[in-house]
Amino acid sequence: MTATSDIVIEMEDPLRWEMRELIAELNEILSQLTPPGFCYHMTAEEMARPDTTVFMARANGEAAGCGALRRHGGGIGEVKRMYTRPAWRGHKIGARVLAAIEALARRESVRQLVLETGHQHHAAWHVYEQAGFSRCGPVLDYADTPYSVFYQKRLAA
Repeated sequence: MTATSDIVIEMEDPLRWEMRELIAELNEILSQLTPPGFCYHMTAEEMARPDTTVFMARANGEAAGCGALRRHGGGIGEVKRMYTRPAWRGHKIGARVLAAIEALARRESVRQLVLETGHQHHAAWHVYEQAGFSRCGPVLDYADTPYSVFYQKRLAA
């Protein structure tokens, strides 16, 4: 890792081995922070469905982070599987992936972005709030539990 890292965000096939590695790392971290049954993981196969677009961040060619846009009916898009590898935290990888997700959502005329994140994910909260998301009640079909924090952002029509 260098201070002058070249960071590129691109759409990625979630079935590629690099994405599978990122997903496995994310799942491991989430399982340490959230009780079983309260983690809402998507598998690589679920992420490969047509309603989901996956983005990978590469820093100097290395897989550094990821995120996804999952489309729901009614003009709602859901931000999913946001993750930055520890070595690349502090380089605004999450913010850049989130910006790519939002840009795609706007191009597709998504009216609202929503997400569920964990009750201990303070760094993620900061990324979402800096991007203009606000806390809200439960979204989509997520249960209202003490382990979840929900965010939304309305996009211009």
